[in-house]
Amino acid sequence: MSSADRLIECTRDLLWERGYTGTSPSAIQRRAGVGQGSMYHHFSGKRALALAAISRTAEEMRAMAEEQFAGPGTAVERITAYLRRERDVLKGCPIGRLTQDPEVMADPGLRAPVEETLSWLRDRIAEVLAEGRERGELDPALDPRATAATLVAVLQGGYVAARAARSTEPFEQAVSGALSLLAACSPSVRK
Repeated sequence: MSSADRLIECTRDLLWERGYTGTSPSAIQRRAGVGQGSMYHHFSGKRALALAAISRTAEEMRAMAEEQFAGPGTAVERITAYLRRERDVLKGCPIGRLTQDPEVMADPGLRAPVEETLSWLRDRIAEVLAEGRERGELDPALDPRATAATLVAVLQGGYVAARAARSTEPFEQAVSGALSLLAACSPSVRK
């Protein structure tokens, strides 16, 4: 791995663990095993490195989600695969956690990949739900956009509740509850 990639990967980890404010250039350099000169050779500073790290995290998060959304099965099965995929629940969402960082939210450039990723996620879930509705898998009255926003809120709120309880149980309950409500919107369930 190149020193630039090591810097990005270590910054990703530190942002997830400590947030932007709690991540210093010296901590990044120590974890990456590179000197200050190497860091500033590749990046103009902490902000540029953080932007590269956030952007990479956002790209990977979208790619992983797309695997479930574009996979086989009904709309509910694909959304279930996404919501139930393996996650490090107690660490929280690496993108969602950044919304709690005042410096990230105050910086339009750092905030952009966070906003874009959460917006993409809502839009993509809405597309899957609309497809399911069109195929008759879901009630025609289901609002895909509102339901997608709800599912993203449940997911992000589940992370927060799990971290507060220091247990994955609140996350698992939130996901199970959301999926039960979604399953109730299936015409086959109501018959």
